[in-house]
Amino acid sequence: MKKRTNTRRDFIRKTAIGTAALSVGGILPGFSAASYRQIIGANERIRVAMMGVNARGLALSQNFSLQPNCEVVYVCDVDTRAAEKCRAAVEKNQQRRPKAEPDIRKLVTYADVDALVVAAPDHWHAPAAILASQAGKHVYLEKPCSHNPHEGELLVAAQQKYGNVIQMGNQRRSWPNVMEGIRALHDGAIGRPYFAKTWYTNNRASIGTGKAAAIPEWLDYELWQGPAPRRPFKDNLIHYNWHWFWHWGTGEALNNGTHMVDLARWGLQVDYPEKVSSSGGRYRYQDDWETPDTQVIQLDFGSKGLISWEGHSCNGRVVEGSSVGVIFYGETGALQINGDNGYTIYDLKNQVVKRVEHTADVDSRNLTNPSQALDAGHIQNFFDGIKNGGKLHADILSGHISTLLVQLGNIAQRSGSLLHINPANGHILDNPGAQQYWRREYEPGWEPVG
Repeated sequence: MKKRTNTRRDFIRKTAIGTAALSVGGILPGFSAASYRQIIGANERIRVAMMGVNARGLALSQNFSLQPNCEVVYVCDVDTRAAEKCRAAVEKNQQRRPKAEPDIRKLVTYADVDALVVAAPDHWHAPAAILASQAGKHVYLEKPCSHNPHEGELLVAAQQKYGNVIQMGNQRRSWPNVMEGIRALHDGAIGRPYFAKTWYTNNRASIGTGKAAAIPEWLDYELWQGPAPRRPFKDNLIHYNWHWFWHWGTGEALNNGTHMVDLARWGLQVDYPEKVSSSGGRYRYQDDWETPDTQVIQLDFGSKGLISWEGHSCNGRVVEGSSVGVIFYGETGALQINGDNGYTIYDLKNQVVKRVEHTADVDSRNLTNPSQALDAGHIQNFFDGIKNGGKLHADILSGHISTLLVQLGNIAQRSGSLLHINPANGHILDNPGAQQYWRREYEPGWEPVG
């Protein structure tokens, strides 16, 4: 019996090699992804529930449902329109329609769910992942992993307590050429790297001034708010604009900055900084947008190096030739990774030493699905962690540390102060004004507990 089990696991490993091809239409002529997935028995598939499927969650749902060793069994969304659209899209991929369950508190108790994918608004990320962990479910958690640092620490503690697998959606950690570029950096391609500059640009429009409005019949606003203290519904909040309100969102720094700051931290091989500062504001429009549309965060790691992040939400002029990216500066040159699956190494005279072209189309400004085929590798890494105990490319402790860096940037911004940080654990030192942003208030009865 043991021999048979090992054979099945070996087969899943071999199948995973072709997953990127499967995600875009099959690996053999005339053989669709949906038909190929039937080769693997239902008992070998990981049963997944999707939470938050209006935009990014819809793209993730389709990607997960295209994986041959997965079945999407539930769709969880407080917007009935989004839930039905997602159920129909998933059914086309796997020939089986997932069930609808809008209440995450009920969903995590269901025995036919192995893993939860969380792509709901930021204020739900850590609380939902903690609920799933307590129920013995594995979690694929989109960035950022938490709304505030306290939640991130609760989440790390929950994973350690319950021993489940939690993969954060830092998908670039699984992109082959990006991994190769970071290995080249660690192997000394530019000598000792000491500074990483990261950025994101876009041309976001004004969100206007919201007006009190009746809650749409398709929306369960009570469940949407969940852990957040209750506020009246306004007509410019749902969907997406919640990103720019501190009560629910975390601004561009965590919305997009997390990805590149994570690569910078990975490349420099650093964890917690010694000092953090931020400058910026809402400059482009006069509207309800609260978080900065223009922001520069500086993360000082002492003798280990420096990371900066520039966010330009409302001016799409590219930086270093790309709308999003990170460039590492070292003793003998520089290494640049843009939004695609490639990298370039330069010497100190700005001459190209090596260029590795991207191998799949990536649209960095696509809000929902910039890189479906490449992201399949990250999903399979998550599955390998569940099935075989494989090492995750973006485990929750690593994800929390990267998330914390940009959270500290936002705290420096909101408190108007230079933060001095304990480099052993990332905690703020001797700054009560900044410390008030370390955690949030919760709606009574909805407080997450690790």
